[in-house]
Amino acid sequence: MIKVVTVCGNGIGSSLMLKMKIEDIAKEHGIEIVAESIDSNGALGKEADLFVTVKEFADIFTGDQKVVFTRSYMNKKKITEDVLPTLQELANQ
Repeated sequence: MIKVVTVCGNGIGSSLMLKMKIEDIAKEHGIEIVAESIDSNGALGKEADLFVTVKEFADIFTGDQKVVFTRSYMNKKKITEDVLPTLQELANQ
């Protein structure tokens, strides 16, 4: 099971929408995940297999955290293009 954390400024709207899109994408491709949405402050020190956010939050992550930057919180096609390769990589480990 892959633990995914989606991150936005307040952890309510954008990251929740992103979480739901990623859950759909994972399900469509047979990848088992558990996802959580969180605000950028809450992401500090959080443990996860994968963090997904936009580039504006790049500076909050350390080098040892696996992060994918997506171009959209809402556009499922862009999210799929940005996130699916990493989900597949993690699923095959």
